[in-house]
Amino acid sequence: MPAGAKLTFHPLTPARWADFEALFGERGACAGCWCMWWKRSRAEWTKNKGAKNRAAQRQIVMSGATPGILAYDGAEPVGWCAVEPRENYLMLERSRSLKRIDDQPVWSITCFFTKRSHRRRGISVALLEAAAVYARKKRAKILEGYPSVVRQDKAPDVFIYTGTETAFRKAGFVVVATPSPSRRIMRRIL
Repeated sequence: MPAGAKLTFHPLTPARWADFEALFGERGACAGCWCMWWKRSRAEWTKNKGAKNRAAQRQIVMSGATPGILAYDGAEPVGWCAVEPRENYLMLERSRSLKRIDDQPVWSITCFFTKRSHRRRGISVALLEAAAVYARKKRAKILEGYPSVVRQDKAPDVFIYTGTETAFRKAGFVVVATPSPSRRIMRRIL
C-alpha cells in the first residue's frame, strides 16, 4: 500500500451488497463466478455462471450469512476475501487434493479479488489479517487457506485467486500440507 494509505474492512452484509457488486463488476470478478466456485458442484457452477451465481450469492448474503470480508480504500470497495467455516464449501469438502488433514474444525479462506487499480499493494495480506480478526470474533480456532505456489515472476491474477503462499506466510500462516507441487494447505492458529 502507498505510504499513508489506510484500508478499512467490513463483513459482507446486506447493507454492503451494492459495494460487492461494484467491486465484482459485470463479469462477477472472474468468469461469472461471484465467489460461488467452492460452494457448488462443478456442473452446477458452470450451469449457473454469471447472473445465476450472482443471485445465489445475493441470496446467501440476504439470508444473514456472511461469506467474507470487503476491503475499502476510503469509501471505495477495493478487495474481497471469502472466509467461512470449511463445511460451507461443497467443492472444498469434496476435493481429493485439498481434503481435510485432520478432524479439527477450521474456517477456510478460499478466494481473493482485488480491484485492478489496487493490485500488488499488499491488500491480500491485509485481507488475511482482517479475516483472522473476523474469524476469531466468530470463535474460530483455526484458519486455513489453500494458496497457489507461484513459480514465475508474474503469474496471471486469474490463476492466483486462492492467494499466494508468500501472502499467507506474511500473515502468519504456516504450511501444514503440500498436496501438489502447485498448492499448499496453510494454517494460522487464532
